[in-house]
Amino acid sequence: MILLIVKLLLSHLLGDFVFQPYAWVKSKEEEKVKSIYLYLHILIHAMLLFILLGIDSKYWISILIIAVSHYGIDLTKLYLKGRINERKLFLFDQLAHILVLAGVVQFFFPYLHNMEFLYSKNFISIVLSLILLTSVSSIVMKMVMSRWKLNEDDQNDSLNDAGKYIGILERLFVFGFILMSQWGAIGFLLTAKSVFRFGDLSKAKDRKLTEYILIGTLLSFGIAILIGLLCVSLIRYTD
Repeated sequence: MILLIVKLLLSHLLGDFVFQPYAWVKSKEEEKVKSIYLYLHILIHAMLLFILLGIDSKYWISILIIAVSHYGIDLTKLYLKGRINERKLFLFDQLAHILVLAGVVQFFFPYLHNMEFLYSKNFISIVLSLILLTSVSSIVMKMVMSRWKLNEDDQNDSLNDAGKYIGILERLFVFGFILMSQWGAIGFLLTAKSVFRFGDLSKAKDRKLTEYILIGTLLSFGIAILIGLLCVSLIRYTD
């Protein structure tokens, strides 16, 4: 099963990213269904699948399904471009392709014969932790930090919602390191963030920005460590 997954993913990545020049992408966006490069793109995907899966006849129908579905997904993406956020459209496009590949793997190697894993202690603990680390923690952080107001001059050079996403990413990293028992990596992450933030701290006209950054960082890391330890405890020590 693993070999089939690797071959399908490799063919998809090669076809979608390596063997698709930017000129082809622009042509597809401008001419859509009339673009010859749309069909060349699908042909390349089919050829890659034949090369990687071999000429075994048991895969022919699957290759045809993948190629046809790829055409439909790409065409849908082309006509939705400009109507939906480009980042979301890219994610939906890739997710749709991956789901088709997952369906092919399921056909040859049924791995979803039951859904018991959805009720397992480990799965529920990790999903709960991820929700706490992202949506819930972001709201908690915002509420706690709202008691301290920064001057507009301190925020003029900041990207929209950059702090929120940085916080989510750092908490996810910390959570992952705790699950792997890599406590040293957490220290490295904290040190790396401190180095990048040193410029902001040294340029601050007063202590407000410095204190604000330190409180936010320690609070974010503290929440991630607490949730990580709770998740590990649920996985290891509960029935």
